[in-house]
Amino acid sequence: MSLKFLLLLFFFLLLNFAMIRNAAAMTTLLIPGFYSETCPDAEFIVRDVIKKSMTREARNAASVMRLQFHDCFVNGCDASVLLDDTPNMLGEKLGLSNINSLRSFEVLDEAKEALERACPGVVSCADIVIMAARDAVVLSGGPNWDVKLGRLDSLTASQKDSDDIMPSPRANASYLIDLFNRFNLSVKDLVALSGSHSIGKGRCFSVMFRLYNQSGTGRPDPAIEPKYREKLDKLCPLGGDENATVDLDATPELFDNQYFKDLVNGRGFLNSDETLYTFPQTRGYVKLFSANQNEFFKAFVQGMIKMGDLQSGRPGEIRKNCRVVNRRPVDILLES
Repeated sequence: MSLKFLLLLFFFLLLNFAMIRNAAAMTTLLIPGFYSETCPDAEFIVRDVIKKSMTREARNAASVMRLQFHDCFVNGCDASVLLDDTPNMLGEKLGLSNINSLRSFEVLDEAKEALERACPGVVSCADIVIMAARDAVVLSGGPNWDVKLGRLDSLTASQKDSDDIMPSPRANASYLIDLFNRFNLSVKDLVALSGSHSIGKGRCFSVMFRLYNQSGTGRPDPAIEPKYREKLDKLCPLGGDENATVDLDATPELFDNQYFKDLVNGRGFLNSDETLYTFPQTRGYVKLFSANQNEFFKAFVQGMIKMGDLQSGRPGEIRKNCRVVNRRPVDILLES
């Protein structure tokens, strides 16, 4: 056997051992304060980056928060959504629910770069997503909570998995109940977490089918309140720019319960929003949260923590760059 082959075999076995060890680590209990000794300023650093990004553009808060949803539902909270495509991998950024929709990846890049300067190789991108989502809520006037940390970053991503899992804006409450149930998230969790649309904007593309039928004769969704329909007609005219954006509720920069008040009044932007009020199983929670902001905040926090617990059990690592997996010795040997 050649020396190169023996070295290759050695590194392959070493890599497999590390992957097995890391796979076990991915299923361990996540805890608050995970970085208290290894990177005590981690949460402060991430919050500072999010705060500065919101100063540049308020919409960054909603965009950053949304990344937790699109990451955790697809094979667990492992930062797979942050990976760029490679010649051998179609990632999740171009998934049907993500393309031309997910944004603010550069904010997570900034947080990672700041953490690498302070604590190289310590804080995972997956944990950054979780911290950043919490901070986006807090800095927008929403509730605060202790995030559980200790995740590893995935070694791959899957556009197919994203397409198979992530719902369309045309989805209705019945479909969403079934989807959330797959992840042991309750009807109450679904309605509360939908309150993430308290901040941010949606694209006209997502509402066109509610405003105009395919022949263009204009048969609006009867659930849309007439004056709100007039507003949407102006903002999203037939034949207009479908990438134009519309506020998701009447207070798009403030995390509050206005979203639920709007649903009660027929002013839900997405079909997946408004059907939460028209569907019997979810209507009661919409009414509750529209009348009691504290109840919404409490349920939202519980839902975010439960969603943050989703893990795949697959091998992982601490990425140096959130957009690419680390190069390993075996990779270098194979390239030589």
